[in-house]
Amino acid sequence: MASRPELQAPPEIFYNDDEARKYTSSSRIIDIQAKLSERALELLALPDDGVPRLLLDIGCGSGLSGETLTDSGHQWIGLDISQSMLDIALEREAEGDLILGDMGQGLGLRPGVIDGAISISAVQWLCNADKSSHEPRLRLKAFFGSLYRCLARGARAVLQVYPENLAQRELILGFAMRAGFSGGVVVDYPHSTKKRKEYLVLTCGPPSLSSATPKGKGEDGDSDSDEDSSGDEENQSVSVSDRHRPRKKQKLNKKVKGREWVLRKKEQMRRKGNAVPLDTKYTARKRKARF
Repeated sequence: MASRPELQAPPEIFYNDDEARKYTSSSRIIDIQAKLSERALELLALPDDGVPRLLLDIGCGSGLSGETLTDSGHQWIGLDISQSMLDIALEREAEGDLILGDMGQGLGLRPGVIDGAISISAVQWLCNADKSSHEPRLRLKAFFGSLYRCLARGARAVLQVYPENLAQRELILGFAMRAGFSGGVVVDYPHSTKKRKEYLVLTCGPPSLSSATPKGKGEDGDSDSDEDSSGDEENQSVSVSDRHRPRKKQKLNKKVKGREWVLRKKEQMRRKGNAVPLDTKYTARKRKARF
């Protein structure tokens, strides 16, 4: 099995002239990009009123995903860190406006001007420290903060990702939630090893009925109806609609905080990227009234 590209080299180095041209000329890659882009555009749930929208393609590469946006009648801005990829996009006469930039340093767009954003196989690159100055958590924070600011209120961002593991998915989703987004993860074909795809479907603003996370597709191409009944957290959509529960209910359910509660809280803090002391035999140990 081939090694993941993000583990081999930084994107601006991995996608050099040869790799960028090989990537863009592959009929298999073109077909996959088209399908992923069409699904991302579907999850954006843009109004079907015939009005062109201004969309952002994050990690646009050579413009393969941008072609889907153009074919749907929308205008788009593409951002990528690879000069070689953008050069090929210019050769192919991509109709979007292209920007050479690092999404981990922020997007640098005016607030509220983008009607929707998509990203195909790009955001997981932020989880790697390619330079000594790179801190993945700070780069994720800068990316999601700038993405939230440039989106119009109520607009969606659909980010197709290949997380290396569950912890990486939670890390990415956690920084999206802290930036102010609502939404969660949509998993298409969760029981297929080849067709399985994950999308972060994020809405700019607090949770509401319109920002409910869509259901993923099953093996038959329709919505997968049994993801809520299975106990596998890996295959479920992540809902955040209960973030603002009344305080009275929390007080009624107050329990004694023992060692298990403390360990669980410390693990949650570690997933959020906070510095947490190591667990020892003294963790959550009850102190005496006096020394």
